[in-house]
Amino acid sequence: MIERVDKRVRAQRFRSRLAEAMQAQGETQSGLARAVGVDRSTISQLLTDEGARLPNAHVVGACAAALGVSSDWLLSLSDRPERAAELLAGALSVTEAPRALVDQRIFEWHREAAGYKIRHVPAALPDMLKTRALIEWEYAPHLGRTADQAIGASEDRLAWMRQAQSDYEMALPLYEMHSFVHGVGYYDGLPLAARLEQIDRLIDLCEQLYPRLRLYLFDAKRLYSAPLTVFGPLLCVFYAGSHYMAFRDRDRIEIFTRHFDRLVREADLTARQLPDHLRSERMRIAG
Repeated sequence: MIERVDKRVRAQRFRSRLAEAMQAQGETQSGLARAVGVDRSTISQLLTDEGARLPNAHVVGACAAALGVSSDWLLSLSDRPERAAELLAGALSVTEAPRALVDQRIFEWHREAAGYKIRHVPAALPDMLKTRALIEWEYAPHLGRTADQAIGASEDRLAWMRQAQSDYEMALPLYEMHSFVHGVGYYDGLPLAARLEQIDRLIDLCEQLYPRLRLYLFDAKRLYSAPLTVFGPLLCVFYAGSHYMAFRDRDRIEIFTRHFDRLVREADLTARQLPDHLRSERMRIAG
């Protein structure tokens, strides 16, 4: 919401902020006048006039551009002096997402958010809950000869994440769990023995770590979510296949926190119900 400010007060703030920006840039009245394309007396008047009038939009914009600040800040429409492009650059980053378990960037984000609630919509089963057999089946084609070394290093990071003082809430589409249990779609070719071991692992972890770990299943026909992780109030990260998109501005973090909370609120299977559901599914496929 924009603050309602008296014209005289706004004009006084403009003069103060213009002088502040000039001092920060080491800019003189003559130098600014040349950059803006006006007489030096015009800049002097902008700095000393005690009235309630503000300069026209062209002069304000030119002053802002010359001094590296935003017009909104000069006019007291914003408390941030950075220009819109600079604010966006600071709030959004795009980094490469290698096809690897818990790569260094993800691990750094988890460490940064230690102690905060972490909300996670994974692209498949959550890596931190997988058995070694599933990890090898899924990642070995991408890791090649270094599979054992990479998986070993990742297991250390996954162990740290499980032990960190963070609450984990995870929301997964029902069809993803169904595909895994029955070995179809993405999980086509995953041996039955590996699926049974993974189901047992999920049941154990969901019961042992509850309530610090809570896994929910939602119906993707009613609700949709791209793979994302919300690291407390610090940042929200989207997984876009080959890259991560990370937002650090508060408004977007709040928007996607509410989005995640809706997935949990409207989940078809709650964290308490999931272990029994998995036991039923296990009996069905085990014969």
